[in-house]
Amino acid sequence: MIIGLDVGGTHTDAVLIGNGSILRQVKVATDHCNLFDCVLACLDKVTKDVAPEAIGRAVLSTTLTTNAIAEGKLDKIGVVVSAGPGIDPANFHIGDHYYCVSGSIDHRGREVQPLREREIEEIADIFLTQNIRRAAVISKFSIRNPEHELEMARILGRSCDVVVQGHRLSASLNFPRRIATAWLNAAVQPVHKLFFEAVRDSLKSKGFEIPIYVLKADGGTMSFEASIDAPEQTIFSGPAASVLGALPFASYERDTLVLDIGGTTTDIAVFVNRTPLLEPLGGEVAGRRTLIRALKTRSIALGGDSCVEVIDGDLRIGPHRHGPAMAYGGSFPTPTDALFVLGKALHGDADAARRGLRPVADQLETTLEETAQLVLDLSCGKIIRAAREMIEEINRKPVYTVKELLAGYKVEPSEIVVLGGPAPFLAPRIEKLTGIPTCAVPQWNVANAIGAAMAKNTSTVTLFADTERGLALAPEEEFSREVGKDFDRKTALSLACELLRAKCIKAGASESEIDLEVVEDNQFNMVRDFYTVGRNIRVQVQTRPGLISEYLDFTQSMFNCCVLPDTV
Repeated sequence: MIIGLDVGGTHTDAVLIGNGSILRQVKVATDHCNLFDCVLACLDKVTKDVAPEAIGRAVLSTTLTTNAIAEGKLDKIGVVVSAGPGIDPANFHIGDHYYCVSGSIDHRGREVQPLREREIEEIADIFLTQNIRRAAVISKFSIRNPEHELEMARILGRSCDVVVQGHRLSASLNFPRRIATAWLNAAVQPVHKLFFEAVRDSLKSKGFEIPIYVLKADGGTMSFEASIDAPEQTIFSGPAASVLGALPFASYERDTLVLDIGGTTTDIAVFVNRTPLLEPLGGEVAGRRTLIRALKTRSIALGGDSCVEVIDGDLRIGPHRHGPAMAYGGSFPTPTDALFVLGKALHGDADAARRGLRPVADQLETTLEETAQLVLDLSCGKIIRAAREMIEEINRKPVYTVKELLAGYKVEPSEIVVLGGPAPFLAPRIEKLTGIPTCAVPQWNVANAIGAAMAKNTSTVTLFADTERGLALAPEEEFSREVGKDFDRKTALSLACELLRAKCIKAGASESEIDLEVVEDNQFNMVRDFYTVGRNIRVQVQTRPGLISEYLDFTQSMFNCCVLPDTV
């Protein structure tokens, strides 16, 4: 059996899956002031009276790090940056404790200017005085030679408990994004570590000594233990769960629009031939561009619990949420209340929903039922507009999927898949407004948790080789090896696959999940005085996101098994 858990803006959902069906599902109101208790309450209910040895693993999708960033609940982080000629690192200032130092490495990994050790020691003293216990160090070309970052980390380690090194986060060349990514990694580590310890200790106290995984931004999983050193990978975990929850119901040979309509937000994604799109450079967090490998998604502040009001004679929905719908004890009318008015929702107080929308109807001078229909139409319209804007943005650039670059491809969705609480009620209206066949996935209410449960491991390895320098390097893996002049692309790919397989196993992947593919394979001859003096090689291999093979054959039966949720 497998546990899948998804922390949403309104509810935290958990499912227990086994024998090709959903055995149990739980829904708990998300308390953003105490997310730990939400997660632990869900885990407690979903594992009640279950034998510990019967559960094989748990996969969690969490908004904890994302919320910590949005709410500014971050530790003080020291940032130390070296760049060298041609760029001023002061232009990429981030946080309140940002320092630029001497020292530079060129694009091939050769030292141009050495570090000044005394500079770093003085910064270490400042951090100690100001009680800054976490730091990030970034050198511009550290992925070609990490020695400067390693030295900075060694010196700062005298006063800091954690020092994040930029070369460990991504093999892509983008200095500003690397700075932001390293800062975010260091900033969210404390809250993520507390979360990890709370979940681990809770399950352990119940006798569940099981592998725990966390869903990453690219739709894959990593072991919870590995996530301690890479907590930035859990940012966008929620939208990734939406993608995986919809994946089994997208068609091959079509472009599919995915709409996850939650209580607080709607997450939007796109599939091409049942393959998710990817952010080619990395996701954007709180306005900062990063190197975090992430699926292409967009979130808008509109959901079933968005506030409905009339402003200057116009009907407005969102972006604010002031608690649950009035049908569930809230104080402000919402689109969910409109569903109750139209008889499209159950298990709530329909009279309270009508009382909530009555003042709105009076201000608009329409009947209650007309007002409810206007609320739903406006909600669907805003979602559709946001989706069209996203598609237009995608089509202005080359289209990247998690597998390949589709040069010159134009995304044109011919089907829409909807999940989330209001999915079955809004899908027909969305189809009417767009003219595109639209369906709600089975078990729409907990599809995200199911998607998280069935996600497989994803890992990527990028290997560089410079045969003139006699060096092969995989910076993220802390790997380097001397190589000879005969080292070539074929040897590089073999070595990269070997490193990737080891990385997957370390991250908790089973052998059946390790499906390797090559995503980059480049070799250039280096010529000097009309003679080839060496080769410059870059290869990248990955395991792409998807569903674990053990449960892929049971997907349809799992989603078709309907179990009423427990709600607290």
